[in-house]
Amino acid sequence: MDELNINNRLVRYGELIPCKTAFIDTHTPGSDQKENFTIIGSGVSENPEQHVHISIPHGFNIGAAGQPPKCNNSLHSHRTAEVFFVLSGRWRFFWGRYGNAGEVILEKGDIFNIPTGIFRGFENIGETYGMLMAILGGDDAGGGVIWAPEVLSEAKKHGLILSEKGKIYDTLKDQQIPNNENEMKPLKDDELKNFPEYTTSEVVPYYVARYLDLYSLSSETSCKVIGEKGKIYDKPGFEVEFISDKSKNNYGIYTKDVVFMPVDGYWRIKSEMFDIILNPGDTFSLPKNNKYTLEPTKPGIASIYKVIPTDDNPGSTQRK
Repeated sequence: MDELNINNRLVRYGELIPCKTAFIDTHTPGSDQKENFTIIGSGVSENPEQHVHISIPHGFNIGAAGQPPKCNNSLHSHRTAEVFFVLSGRWRFFWGRYGNAGEVILEKGDIFNIPTGIFRGFENIGETYGMLMAILGGDDAGGGVIWAPEVLSEAKKHGLILSEKGKIYDTLKDQQIPNNENEMKPLKDDELKNFPEYTTSEVVPYYVARYLDLYSLSSETSCKVIGEKGKIYDKPGFEVEFISDKSKNNYGIYTKDVVFMPVDGYWRIKSEMFDIILNPGDTFSLPKNNKYTLEPTKPGIASIYKVIPTDDNPGSTQRK
């Protein structure tokens, strides 16, 4: 494996290429300043011009959302896992048919495995530009986003139409849906009844893990965050582990591609074929069957998330 191949698996935070027109609400006031990034896999972008950094199938997708203060992501739902961890900023997540069933505020390093099948949205409530890193279940990320009806109708007022194939057409640019496609129909009342309304107490204790708790729990070995034996129980087709500067035995070999995403500090990941320093916000896809070692390069708090593919089929959120 040569250096060029390794570089094709490494995406530096400073080299992320955003798409500002990824979704149907891209012209809607309040949502028109957000940036979407697809790091591994095509994600759920509705714009075919979205740049994909790494197209190698992993069994899951890695993406990111960047938003300035007071910018929000409109209510939508997913059929497979949507996991976020905060890279920077302060974020409010809200959910329910009208976004008022429950909410939680997350800060740097906190992670949220949002239950499938509920409408959810999020907004940057910090004072500076913030960044969320995302993990989406399945190579096709569940086939796309399901939007609340109001999002589609509001987008139409600003010239955007979504086709049933999940592609955006901008009527302000004289774009029209082709004859072989139909406009996405808003969900009907009887369909909307199938989307649960979970309270905050039903979500936060089971699907949120706090950064400082994970840091404490990783003092001996890596902390399993999401998985059959994770702090957050689920089997979404991948597992998530948290590693800190205090964790021991950070080496191994995997038969599937594994992804590393630093939150704090600088990490050296090394094998016989590469020697790389990872910075916060970078994403590195470790090629399968490569024995590696991982360690922070400087004193102080350091932390990194690891995403490991499993043989579980991506689908609805599971709960004990």
